Amino acid sequence: MAQAQVERTFVMVKPDGVRRGLIGEVVRRYEARGLKVVAGKMMRISRELAEKHYEEHKAKPFFPELERFITSSPVFAMALEGRNAVAVVRAMNGATKPWEAATGTVRGDLALALTPNVVHASDSVATAQRELALYFTEADYVPYQRVDEEYL
Repeated sequence: MAQAQVERTFVMVKPDGVRRGLIGEVVRRYEARGLKVVAGKMMRISRELAEKHYEEHKAKPFFPELERFITSSPVFAMALEGRNAVAVVRAMNGATKPWEAATGTVRGDLALALTPNVVHASDSVATAQRELALYFTEADYVPYQRVDEEYL
């Protein structure tokens, strides 16, 4: 059997998650699954950063609402690392539409609406690399060994 790839992915607790006090709950879920938080910061997203982050949606009719929302309040940006981190985080987050997200997922348990759906996560390794570069420099990453890594 092939060994799973250790990957790094980008995750953001969106303004609704921050304002509802869910940062700790969201991080707890990822850590309990065996993922490592190797970088993180509380920040406000500027309009310029929002345009870069969501560049693929810039021409879509919902972009102005998305930009207003993501710049409305602080977010918690983080880099998570672990085996198949991109796919694991996407599965843990659940469907983008909270009403379609399974119970037990972040969005299925915590999200209330489509745009304010608690978290954003990279959808591929390539997207993760692009998004991580928008928020972190190499100096921001703090490598460490979890005591349970041999089991993960």
